[in-house]
Amino acid sequence: MTSTITREEAISLLKEYNKEPFHILHGLTVEGVMRWYANELGYGEDEEYWGLVGLLHDIDFELYPEEHCKKAPELLRKGNVSEEMIYSVCSHGHGICVDMEPKHEMEKVLFAADELTGLIGAAARMRPSKSVMDMELSSLKKKFKDKKFAAGCSRDVIRTGAERLGWELDTLLEKTILAMRSCEEKVNQEMEMI
Repeated sequence: MTSTITREEAISLLKEYNKEPFHILHGLTVEGVMRWYANELGYGEDEEYWGLVGLLHDIDFELYPEEHCKKAPELLRKGNVSEEMIYSVCSHGHGICVDMEPKHEMEKVLFAADELTGLIGAAARMRPSKSVMDMELSSLKKKFKDKKFAAGCSRDVIRTGAERLGWELDTLLEKTILAMRSCEEKVNQEMEMI
């Protein structure tokens, strides 16, 4: 897996189509989570690729929410992103907005972790610390079971993601908390510069 663009180019591309700080924050968070997973799962040599896919995965969502993952190829091609990476980005919408199935473990992780980072982020904002650093699995499981909490985060997508990876749901939840802890400080620092 090779990246045809640099991280700086990917950040510029993301910001070209995303002005809302929330969408940029989400991209940076998923980037950090994907980098952590690359190393955790033995794909350290592909960390940059995993990270850039995470960073760019929602490139079209702010401007084209009704065409999510359908408009992305056009925007990514304008940024000289490889067809391999375009497929990886779009596959996270499988069964939701596109038919491109996640094949590689990285694509399956993105599918599973994308929605979950939103749920964990919402749960973190409710904590006195406003952080994932002190979040426990038991606390997240309570939020996961409360269908009214962060109702926009599909529990079915998260469960399907865990199944595609062959993981227990608790494993996915716990690993993604750890992944978000690994990048929280860096993401916050980058957001201060925006």
